[in-house]
Amino acid sequence: MAKNKLVPDFIFESSWEVCNKVGGIYTVLSTRAKTLQDAMPDHVVFIGPDFWEGKSNPLFIEEDGNMAIWKEKAASEGLKLRIGRWNIPGKPLVVLVDFQPFFAVKNEIYGQGWADFGVDSIHAYGDYDEASMFSYAAGRVVESYYHFFLGPKQRVVYQAHEWMTGLGALYIRKHVPAIATIFTTHATSIGRSICGNNKPLYEYLEAYNGNQMAQELNMEAKHSIERQTAHHVDCFTTVSEITGRECEELLDRKCDAILVNGFENDFVPKATKFTAARKAARARMFKVANALTGCVFNDNTLVVATSGRYEYKNKGIDVFADAMARLRERTDLKRSILAFVEVPGWQAGPRQDLVDRLASDVLYDTPLPNPIITHNLHQPEHDHLTNQLYYLQMLNAQEDNVKVIFVPSYLDGVDGIFNMPYYDVLIGNDLSIYPSYYEPWGYTPLESIAFKVPCITTSLSGFGMWANEVKGSESHIEDGVEVIRRTDYNFEEVSQTIADTVVRFAAMNKKQTDAARKAAVTLAEKALWKHFIAHYYEAYDIALRHAKTRKDMR
Repeated sequence: MAKNKLVPDFIFESSWEVCNKVGGIYTVLSTRAKTLQDAMPDHVVFIGPDFWEGKSNPLFIEEDGNMAIWKEKAASEGLKLRIGRWNIPGKPLVVLVDFQPFFAVKNEIYGQGWADFGVDSIHAYGDYDEASMFSYAAGRVVESYYHFFLGPKQRVVYQAHEWMTGLGALYIRKHVPAIATIFTTHATSIGRSICGNNKPLYEYLEAYNGNQMAQELNMEAKHSIERQTAHHVDCFTTVSEITGRECEELLDRKCDAILVNGFENDFVPKATKFTAARKAARARMFKVANALTGCVFNDNTLVVATSGRYEYKNKGIDVFADAMARLRERTDLKRSILAFVEVPGWQAGPRQDLVDRLASDVLYDTPLPNPIITHNLHQPEHDHLTNQLYYLQMLNAQEDNVKVIFVPSYLDGVDGIFNMPYYDVLIGNDLSIYPSYYEPWGYTPLESIAFKVPCITTSLSGFGMWANEVKGSESHIEDGVEVIRRTDYNFEEVSQTIADTVVRFAAMNKKQTDAARKAAVTLAEKALWKHFIAHYYEAYDIALRHAKTRKDMR
């Protein structure tokens, strides 16, 4: 680190996903926490929403410690807090704030946001109010803590993640200008909405006007808070170059720094434990598949999977299904394929007939009805994937050498079918496929290669771009990651290339497969936080310098 860089004495970070495991931002924060905690012990405080009253949260360890007196002071200021540790490596300090009381003054808060920063919340709906009240409360928490424990002699940074925390960042910018503010968008709300509405994003990116598209797509409130926060913080950041271009075009603000998402591999089993965990995962996969389809699977079966949020086009789930259908017709496929789609849908619990079969150790030779899905769905007639599988006639017939199973549940260890956490299942894959159309970074492929599972992704994902950058040319499956060129319009080409790559991978001998698995792990190690944390220190320096200039001018 350069000697002339300004380094914070204290850091606050706010996110909806602090102690709340709902998406990729949770992984960003929770895996990076130990690196920061090691560098500045207990000088990093994470702030998250408290909606666990009366319920146990295994991610939170409550302990007031030396903050009990401040907690009383904060209560007198209208802040109801729970203080403790985030139950993750490093066990950083965390403050959970009850934001419900601020709904009573919601209109006043929104009015002030408009008067101070031009934030237009008049068209707010859905989760906007809940996120904004949390964000405002988080800003108040930081203000209170700063005046109680810190002060102008300390270099303090407040980092806000996603539009859901924008209002708090702006509150800090106005009420505690000595604090340097950083805003990180992990995906622009309007970019995601453009893709989700089946509009081409990349070819027309320079022609899109973010404000106009927000009005057209009924995204005005979220776009406004995101745009205004980006324009008024000391340092605006995102997670990849591809999203950086998106921010510049749709938010009219060039990013000051790119904070590439890192990872920690301390939970990946080593040596014999790895082998045992992989064997257990495959045994469970084959047992579930047998009980569902009535077919017997052996270790020569090629297990492939995709996972993530159920964003059908954005995550490339549609391409995945199409590629599996193409593979079924291939005569040069050397191994049979068992494919899993592990994305949480609107499910109504595990199928009882499947649960009953899994309770015994019988090998079944007859399928269950609808042998393509593990859980019941609410309104299955409206489900994208099952409709596509039926359209493609991918119904797991006995003679099919490619079988696809939809797992529409979080793999949290208590899903009722696998009853294994996601990582304990992931380790059993031979190959993972993430053919994303819209993917600012992509933790799923990074997690995959950390578990020695080579993967396929696309050039429209931040991770895919990074993999190509590391290699210095197009990365292929032999390098641990196959990066397929994807555009707005080449669905057929992507699907065909996936099929070709799987055929090539299935034909590899053990030595070649082991080399690909080793290359995957080598690449994953380049993404550890000890390498990527330097980008954060760059952002801290930028933000602190702006705050210092502001202070010097007062």
